[in-house]
Amino acid sequence: MKSVTRSLRMLEAVSQHQPVTVGELTKLFGLPKSTVQRTLVTLAEAGWLRANRKDTTRWEIGARVLAVRPAALQGSSLYAAAREPMVRLRDTVNETIHLCVPDAPQCMVVVDRVDCDHAVRTHHAIGDTSPLHATATGHAVLAYLPKADIDELVTRGLESYSDSTPTDPAELRTELQRVRTDGYAVNRNQYLPGVCAIAAPVLDGDGSPLAAVAVSLPDSRFTQDRLPELGRLVADTAAEITARRLG
Repeated sequence: MKSVTRSLRMLEAVSQHQPVTVGELTKLFGLPKSTVQRTLVTLAEAGWLRANRKDTTRWEIGARVLAVRPAALQGSSLYAAAREPMVRLRDTVNETIHLCVPDAPQCMVVVDRVDCDHAVRTHHAIGDTSPLHATATGHAVLAYLPKADIDELVTRGLESYSDSTPTDPAELRTELQRVRTDGYAVNRNQYLPGVCAIAAPVLDGDGSPLAAVAVSLPDSRFTQDRLPELGRLVADTAAEITARRLG
């Protein structure tokens, strides 16, 4: 049981300090470097941890944690508050609706989805992740985070996924200001080709972003004249989810 407890504590430590090195964890736990390394490798083999893509000497949370978290959320007040408004939004626009939550300052995770009945539609599996700076749900959350969190994201670098990805810090900050002004974020092929989305934040009691709800649709059905209506509908849905959760 001692080794299980140690593994869980190390998993928690990685989630709090990621991406983190073996040396940093060794100092944190006061354990031999070999013990820490062995625990990390075991957790990585099980899918709970992974090596950072840009620096393989550093460790971060793996896909299995991201997949388990949505399942846990299904019993939460967020899931309960969001489900009915998401279904109504889907019925109104006949496009796929996603509910996503931020995972640390790195990515968004899909925790719920309501599908439309179009033969051609977007699809993100529960547990799928996407970068904050290249998605509508990510921008909806970033726009309401403290400046220090945005600075940290920019410092790590804004990876390009397409010609439309905002990789210039000034461009990203300008867009986040627009999101705060208009109340919704827009992604047109910034992350995945042919995939567009309009998203708005679900806020906590103190005004911090808890999640984002999005209308997701193929680029072939995205038109600029449809944007104001979709933006208003998704913003109203996010506001309703916020109120239902806090009510």
